[in-house]
Amino acid sequence: MDDAEGQIAREIAREQAYADRLYERLDELIGQVEGNLDQIQASQHASTHQNRSERDSFMALYEDRLALLRSVARSVVFGRLDTEDEARRYIGRIGLFTPDREQLLVDWRAPAAAAFYQATSTDRQGVRLRRHLISRGRTVVGLEDDVLDQSVLDNEDHDVVLQGEGALLAAVSGQRTGRMGDIVATIQSEQDRIIRSENRGVLVVQGGPGTGKTAVALHRAAYLLYTHRRRLEHSGVLIMAPTPGFLRYIERVLPSLGESGVVMLTPGELFPGIETFVHDTDDVARLKGDVAMTELIARAVKQRQVVPASDITLRIDGTPLTLTRDAIRSARREARATHKPHNAARAVFVRAAMDRLVESYEKALKARGHTVVPEDRPDLLSDLRHDPEIKRQLNLAWLPYTPQGFLRILFSRPDRLRAAAPRSLADRVDVLVRPKDSPWTVEDIPLLDEVAELLGEDAAPAEARAREAAGRREADVDYARKVIENIDTSGIVRAEDLADQVSQLRDGRTLAERASSERSWTYGHVVVDEAQEHSPMSWRALMRRAPTKSFTVVGDVAQTSSAGGTASWSDALGPYVQDRLQVERLTVNYRTPSRIMDRAVAMATAHDLPVTTVSSVREGDRGPLIERAAEPELAQRAGDAVAAAHADGIGRLAVITAEGRTAAMLKDLSSRPDLPSVGGGSAGVDDEVAVMTAQEAKGLEFDGVIIVEPAELVEDHGAGGLYVAMTRTTQHLGIVHARDLPPGIEPA
Repeated sequence: MDDAEGQIAREIAREQAYADRLYERLDELIGQVEGNLDQIQASQHASTHQNRSERDSFMALYEDRLALLRSVARSVVFGRLDTEDEARRYIGRIGLFTPDREQLLVDWRAPAAAAFYQATSTDRQGVRLRRHLISRGRTVVGLEDDVLDQSVLDNEDHDVVLQGEGALLAAVSGQRTGRMGDIVATIQSEQDRIIRSENRGVLVVQGGPGTGKTAVALHRAAYLLYTHRRRLEHSGVLIMAPTPGFLRYIERVLPSLGESGVVMLTPGELFPGIETFVHDTDDVARLKGDVAMTELIARAVKQRQVVPASDITLRIDGTPLTLTRDAIRSARREARATHKPHNAARAVFVRAAMDRLVESYEKALKARGHTVVPEDRPDLLSDLRHDPEIKRQLNLAWLPYTPQGFLRILFSRPDRLRAAAPRSLADRVDVLVRPKDSPWTVEDIPLLDEVAELLGEDAAPAEARAREAAGRREADVDYARKVIENIDTSGIVRAEDLADQVSQLRDGRTLAERASSERSWTYGHVVVDEAQEHSPMSWRALMRRAPTKSFTVVGDVAQTSSAGGTASWSDALGPYVQDRLQVERLTVNYRTPSRIMDRAVAMATAHDLPVTTVSSVREGDRGPLIERAAEPELAQRAGDAVAAAHADGIGRLAVITAEGRTAAMLKDLSSRPDLPSVGGGSAGVDDEVAVMTAQEAKGLEFDGVIIVEPAELVEDHGAGGLYVAMTRTTQHLGIVHARDLPPGIEPA
């Protein structure tokens, strides 16, 4: 073994010894928590409801802690910092301490770890050497050092390892697994600056394909949950992602970073009680996303507050009575003056109409010779309220609605749509007309949210519940402190955490279940991925979910493919946050090799897409492989291209084509014996070959991509859809076509 190899072996052994110490402490903590859990589970003497609640709360807290420790049990440490003050800090996924509170491992989100990602040779931040530990499981297999202070090389106490492919390149060059992994060990300086940003408004991360936008957003969510835990743990963090398959693709990232307390939804799940993944046609989607729909909906709601065409004759116990148009108009004016939502204002309308009606009733009774005294009024009002015809007439004048019922009726009535349409929409609203029992679409969700906001509900019960919950919370914390003194001596459980668990058990739902079932739930922070696909109406609904306007928004306007999507961040978000909008840009493409990326950029430029300039970290071994076939042979040739890529060991493959071809393509590929498992849609990330549209491919990445008939992708969702398809690959891009290629991707 030569000196260099011996030096590397000695350093790996030294780091392995420290890693062993970390894993020994981690195993101790796991054993301790398991012991606490076993002890609580064995406590069958819990004779009262309060005792059982305490036991179950401790169990839930210990189980959460155990899940966290186990999630990092095979890869807890990945870095080391040597600093000018002779300190040596190891960086990992969580913080670890000895029983005497000596720090063994620094959580990557802690301020003390920031320099691991931010320090450079020109801005060392007190760092002399940064070391990346490359591990397989609990075994250290390689090291890579960044020397920021050259004097380290002259110090005999430092054995410096300058070798290896590089942690970053090793990560981006490896084959995909079908799931996004965290980048915590390889976060780059520009990414870390965004992750740790203290911006309290809307932070937009604009970046081209492969720049790590999604990874940055998820790591920022983990960082915020760590840094502002007390502020966020009760309200939660919402992750909004484009498709169920995409959520499945990213679902392991946050748990691997020590966080799981987030709500993850797609745009079709934002409104409680509805789950849809169906999209409208482009012309309908464009109209539903237009902010002018707010005026249409507001007018439609007001038009359901109706003054009848003529006075209404009634008869109460044989006494004739008239409900006049003026009385209803006056009651409507009084209700509208409260500026309450429709359903809440209805109570004011009914009360005002009844006040006027009882006066008329008293006059009618007196005219018939009856004696009426003030004490009779409650009984007279009761007679009126229970009269079926009065109920019917007041409902006709001001009917209570659910959001779903209101929108179904509105879209099934062209006359109502036309009557409510503002001038800017008047000639287009007929495309919204559909049968009352039509399925909900993703584009309906923001409209339902808008309707719900205008209809409202009675706030008094909710306010009473909030006051009651605040008082109960204070009592729970006080009681939890006393319980912990008697039961838990490990320091793992805090009184506030135990009180939260007691409250959650009392409610019977997790935070995610509560948040996703309550439309009025407000989150402490919202992450919106593939944000360029959201329409103005969608942004209105999302902004209601975080009144503090604390958002991380990631996307690329050049990849917009939805008809009502975002073309400008300032236009879309500026109206909500004004000067609290900050746009950061990611400029390095870690996914797509430059030989492929350059062709994608040429295509995008030829179609005048607002491409964000990025630099690829790898050149790649090959450019796009383009093959022309006659239309009758297109499916066969496409299948051959997929089979050839699979035989070459490329890895996970995506076949991206127009929506009209996906079913046939899936059937053809599934029948081929020379291909492995074949899946459809974004859920196909679980299979070695996935057939999907460009929209379904958003945010995903594959080792290889085969595009079938790119001209149809452009027709489906514009050049942005084709740009998305061309930039999903980490290694290989094949294009099979029968029609002429779109400008910019002609064979070189």
